[in-house]
Amino acid sequence: MNRLFLLIGAAFFAAPASAESVVRDGDHIAIVGNTFADQLRINGYMETLLQQHADISLRNLGWAGDTLTQRDRPTNFPSEETTLTEQKTDVIIACFGMSESYAGEPGITAFQKNLKDFIASHKAKKYSGETAPRLVLVSPIAYDYHSSSTTPDYANRNKDLKAYAAAMKETAAEEEVAFIDLYTPTRAMLDEAGETKLTTNGIHLTPLGYWAVSHLIASQLIEGSGEPWKLTIDAKSKSGTANDVDISEIVAEKKNLYFSVKETTAASPSPPTGQTTPSLFAAQRDTLVIENLDPGEYTLTVDGLEIATANHAEWAQGVAIDSSPAHTEAEAFRAAVNDKNLQFLYNWKALNQVHIVGERKRSPSGKSLPAEQEKFNELAKQQEKALREPREPKTRQWKLIARGL
Repeated sequence: MNRLFLLIGAAFFAAPASAESVVRDGDHIAIVGNTFADQLRINGYMETLLQQHADISLRNLGWAGDTLTQRDRPTNFPSEETTLTEQKTDVIIACFGMSESYAGEPGITAFQKNLKDFIASHKAKKYSGETAPRLVLVSPIAYDYHSSSTTPDYANRNKDLKAYAAAMKETAAEEEVAFIDLYTPTRAMLDEAGETKLTTNGIHLTPLGYWAVSHLIASQLIEGSGEPWKLTIDAKSKSGTANDVDISEIVAEKKNLYFSVKETTAASPSPPTGQTTPSLFAAQRDTLVIENLDPGEYTLTVDGLEIATANHAEWAQGVAIDSSPAHTEAEAFRAAVNDKNLQFLYNWKALNQVHIVGERKRSPSGKSLPAEQEKFNELAKQQEKALREPREPKTRQWKLIARGL
C-alpha cells in the first residue's frame, strides 16, 4: 500500500470519546465554509458517496471567501441560523482555516478563539428542534507546488497550514467535536501526484482532486462510504471474495471465466474523465483481481458491455473496473445530486438578490421572484426525495474472455 493510504489508515480523523458515527440515517446535514466547501457542492462527489450509504438530507451553504468571522452577504439576506433552522440541521460540517492561515503563526491564538466562539454559537442552538447539532471541523488542504512564480513561499505556506490544522485538532478535542485533518493526507497526495496537478493554483482542487478528497471525508463520516469495491477471483479454484458485492456462480470454460455479481452497495463514482489518474489513486478505485489465469490477454464484459482489457499479470495485480453499468448509474446519481443542489442554490443564493431582499424587492419583477424561489425550493425537495428512495440490489453477468481463442 502506498504512503498516502498508510496515512489515511492512521488517525487523521478525531471524534469525541465514546461517540457514535458522526452521520446517521435520517440526518439533515449542512456544510458551511469557504471556497473549498462551495466546490464540494459543485463537484458533488462527497455528497454522492454519503447519499449512496445513508438516508440523509444535505444542504451546502458554502460561500467563496467566507471565514470564521467574515461572511459578507447581500442586504437582508437570510441569516445562517434561519437557514439551518429551516433545514432542521442535525450535523454541521465546517470547512475553514485556509484564508485564516495567511495570518501565520501570530494569528493562531485568535483563530482558536474564533473556532471556540463558532462552536459555542452552534452548541447553544437546537436547529432540529430536539438537540444541539453535531459539529465536524474540516482542516484546509495542503499547499500544492506549481512553480516559484505561481505558488510562491511554498515551504512557509505548508508550515502555516500544518500549524492551523493542528490548532483545529487541538480545539476540536477541547470542545469535544469531531475533526477531519485533510492537511496530512493531501500533503502526501499532492507530493506523490507527480505531473498530474490536483489543484489549479495551489489551493483550489481540480475535479480529480475533489474526487480523491471526497473519498477521504466521506469515509470518516459514514463507515464504508468511501470504500471502493475490491473483487478477487482465483481462476484455478473458481472461488471469489469481495467487499460490498456478492460473487457467485463462477464457471470456467476453456480459458474463459463467467460469474455473477450482486451489487449489495452502490459503485463508487468514477474519477473525472479527461485527466490522467495517478497510480496512487488505485486504492480508491473499484478494482477486480483475477489470480492464476493462464498466460494471455483477457477482456472483461459486464452485461455485454466491454469494460477493460489486460494481460494475466495485470489482472493478477488488479484492474480498475469503474466504467461498468453500475458506474454509469453512479455518475447519473451524482448528476442528480448536483441538479438538486443547483435548484437549492437558485432558491437560497439567487443571483439577483437586489430584487429579492434588497432595495428593488418592491418592483414588479421583485414582487414575482419570491414565488419563483419557492418553486426552486420545492424542486430541490422533490429531487432529494428521489435520491433518498431505497434501491434494489442488481445482479449482473460478468465475463472474462480470453483474446485470440
